[in-house]
Amino acid sequence: MLCAIRFNKKKKLKLLALALPPGGYVEQRKSSYLPQASSQIPLRLQEIRGLIGPSQPPLPHGPRSLLPDQHLPHLVRKLGPLPAAPHQRLPPLHIHLQPPRRPLPSVSEWWKTVSLYTDQTGANISRSILIAGEYSDRLYSHGSHLTRLSIQEVIATAVKSKPFPVDHKNGIYLVLTATDVTVQDFCRAVCGFHYFTFASKVGYTLPYAWVGNSGKQCPEVCAYPFAVPGYMGGGGPGALRPPNGDVGVDGMISVIGHELAELSSNPLVNAWYAGEDPTAPTEIGDLCEGLYGTGGGGGYIGEVTRDGGGRTYNLNGRRGRKFLVQWIWSPTLKACAGPNALD
Repeated sequence: MLCAIRFNKKKKLKLLALALPPGGYVEQRKSSYLPQASSQIPLRLQEIRGLIGPSQPPLPHGPRSLLPDQHLPHLVRKLGPLPAAPHQRLPPLHIHLQPPRRPLPSVSEWWKTVSLYTDQTGANISRSILIAGEYSDRLYSHGSHLTRLSIQEVIATAVKSKPFPVDHKNGIYLVLTATDVTVQDFCRAVCGFHYFTFASKVGYTLPYAWVGNSGKQCPEVCAYPFAVPGYMGGGGPGALRPPNGDVGVDGMISVIGHELAELSSNPLVNAWYAGEDPTAPTEIGDLCEGLYGTGGGGGYIGEVTRDGGGRTYNLNGRRGRKFLVQWIWSPTLKACAGPNALD
């Protein structure tokens, strides 16, 4: 599925979605998200709508970062066969990013850390995200294996489909793939990544991110801590129960948050990152991989909450939804931060 996110003049971000069947094409950048450790039902956009460290802080590099009146990258997603029982759906994270009122710690409070980042004019990233459109390709029109470049062909197909919105100034795209879609370097080196499309391939320069559902391929790598590597055996913590009952989907949610944060603060890979090598930047999500609560580090995710059903989470969303999402580097605290911090 492909979604597009935009900032409007009221500084609200619209998310456009493109739904793709398992088997699209994906392009990947060198620096990609991979967690420190890591009965699936294909992810659905309406569920995403319900959702959406190291000592060296990220610094502004390059000529620009995302302006508050610019849209965040569009969201592209590949879906597999839909489940017979659609009640198990991915909670829409971006909907939960909308500011008010829900129990704390909330997803919107988590996004406040991202909104602290500014461009060179001093304008902050928008506090609100909205879905502006979506596109689904359930026929695997680009195959069931994605490469680093072919994801752009998927996006190119989507942007030609009316009325899917295209906004090369204020939009972002998110590509989500189902459990039966294989992607170059998925599970081996990446769980998600963000980059931008080439005008020669798509017709526009569009910031985008890709995130895969690892439920049947490598949950112990990309859905940690809801699945744990075999080498941890009985010597480490057991797998935690996912808050929405789906290891693959719940694992995707944290990666989606990671990529949206980096996509908004570094849309063209020339803005906020740590280190001196722009070809392998360490961004605001990379700095806090594996940290979900106070005291986290060294394989320990930190202090999080467990509900009466044993499900683990650190953020509250709309309509009782709960999520486990990694922390983000705060430019003011100069440390990893999340709204569930105990200190």
